[in-house]
Amino acid sequence: MTLGHEEKPLSGVVGLLFSVGGRRMPKGALGLATKSLAFGIAAFVFYAAAATILDPIELTSIFTALMLALVFLVIGATPEGVTDRVPVPDLLLSVTALCAGAYYAVNADTIIIRISLLDPLTAWDIAAGSALCLLTLEATRRAVGLALTIIVATMMIYNLWGDQLSGALAHGTISYEHFLDQTAFTINGLFGAPIRVAATYAFLFVTFGTFLERCGGGDFFFNLAAALSGRSVGGPAKVAVVSSAMYGTISGSPTSDVVTTGSVTIPMMRRLGYSGSLAGGIEVAASTSGGILPPIMGSAAFIMVEVTGIPYAQIVQAAILPAFLYLLGVFVVVDLLSRKLNLRSMNSEDVPSLMPTLRNGSRFLIPIVVLVVALFLGYSVNYVAIFGIISVLAVAVLRRSGRLGVKDAFDMLVLATIRMVPVAAACAAAGLVVGGISMTGLSGKVALLIYTIAGDGLLLSLVISAVICILLGMGMPTPSAYIMSAVLAAPILIGLGLPEMSAHFFLLFFAVLSALTPPVAVAAYAASSLAEANPITIAAKAVLVAAPAFFIPFAFAFHPELLGDGSATEVFVAACSSTIGVLAIAVASAGYLGVILTIPCRLVLLGAGIAIFVQELAIVLTGFVLLAGVGVWLFWRLSKRNVEVS
Repeated sequence: MTLGHEEKPLSGVVGLLFSVGGRRMPKGALGLATKSLAFGIAAFVFYAAAATILDPIELTSIFTALMLALVFLVIGATPEGVTDRVPVPDLLLSVTALCAGAYYAVNADTIIIRISLLDPLTAWDIAAGSALCLLTLEATRRAVGLALTIIVATMMIYNLWGDQLSGALAHGTISYEHFLDQTAFTINGLFGAPIRVAATYAFLFVTFGTFLERCGGGDFFFNLAAALSGRSVGGPAKVAVVSSAMYGTISGSPTSDVVTTGSVTIPMMRRLGYSGSLAGGIEVAASTSGGILPPIMGSAAFIMVEVTGIPYAQIVQAAILPAFLYLLGVFVVVDLLSRKLNLRSMNSEDVPSLMPTLRNGSRFLIPIVVLVVALFLGYSVNYVAIFGIISVLAVAVLRRSGRLGVKDAFDMLVLATIRMVPVAAACAAAGLVVGGISMTGLSGKVALLIYTIAGDGLLLSLVISAVICILLGMGMPTPSAYIMSAVLAAPILIGLGLPEMSAHFFLLFFAVLSALTPPVAVAAYAASSLAEANPITIAAKAVLVAAPAFFIPFAFAFHPELLGDGSATEVFVAACSSTIGVLAIAVASAGYLGVILTIPCRLVLLGAGIAIFVQELAIVLTGFVLLAGVGVWLFWRLSKRNVEVS
């Protein structure tokens, strides 16, 4: 059983900050114990989701401890090392996590009813809570990287010694017992919304995606994408866009998408004339869409449910038009760049036929349909995921060739649990930071800073919030970047009159885009080994390909109708105008529309596209006038070229 795709080791400062421990699977008795632990975690999550109701602290403390124990068994302390045995120090760390989890499980009733900051912590409480906090730091370093670990450690230091500072950043005295009480014995810190999402929605949907992929769904979606777009100009690039989007609906992870679909599409593009950086950039831009594509949207969307209380079905509905605009922009840029560079389609022998593809694999659409139907019938997100998993199993069992055995199901549950290791570590780390922000009042200070800079100007506040979100995303995964941004920036945006859905979706969108934004674009580093190109160059190309996506959040911030907040007519008008804006920015980014466009022309198109997104009617009309002017100029250029050719 494979644990994941091999990636090229990072080097330099970036390597120091973002390299993670090497993956391993012990052999022999310890290997069986490791797989049994992973299976037991999956069984616990399914039991908690479907068969009982556990108190949030009981659920998250046990889940966190079990996942920490698994981290030290399957991820080494360094990128290099043996892959089939576990060093003694790692075994001790794993056992320590299990002991801490057992303490929380045995004393759950007492911990649940204790009054925070009133009932004193016992020595055993302090030992167990301290162990989980320290183990979370090391697990974060191994599973996510040193960058997020430094952020978490800095916040912990700020909590404990920030009272020594002067000025606006100073806060009241927080003793270690006070810090530990809030961090490890309430739902305001380590056991807060991020890890609760990891222990419920995210885990179940990762399991769904794993089952669907391992049963053949991933191959079907790639073949379907190739059949639909492989024969057109720039076929391999369009296959990358479509297949990555399809795979993204079941993975929700840009990095996972890159190393899965990119392992096929990037070499294919390079064989047909695409540079390594452009091939990697196209794959990264396409794969990043997984974080906003319904019906799964990655774990950050589930955190939005917890933070806002907005039903997941409503969030999925709101994501439809922004996701469409994102993919439309990427697809158009890819098409125009392929024409501009005169790149070929796929070889005909490599393109599968559409009807045989549908005939052999259309059954894999059934689980997606089940998810959507269950969502809109009003079932809870947990049950939606469980229904999806059951439908995958039904499809796999009833297919004509082969059977799904008990061992296959066991292996898939183990793999799904191991895939959740980085997510769980990142969510636990995010909980530590969010708890620290709450204890110190840092969110209010950041809100005051934004207000001081932007005043009551919504546009400037949105720009500052977007920058904060992207900067945070350079040091942490999408779910962590979103939850930090939501705590720091969402209150000020909502206070300026932005609807709650628009404010949080704006931040989620930019948290997703941080995966492709240089200088630290995690998805680009994942693509660098496949493209054999510099990751910074890949990230720059990804930004070029996904350029319209950076303006889409401003469109739905000013036009909530794009998120479904309005009448059918208002939604239609907003969708049409935003589509025109996205197309204008896409053409400006590609620099081609039948002829190569000059820099001034591209700037006019960019300005026109942005103008169409704003609220003021006069500015919108100006944008359309500029587009009309560019259209006349292009018509004249093309007519002149045709006359010269004839």
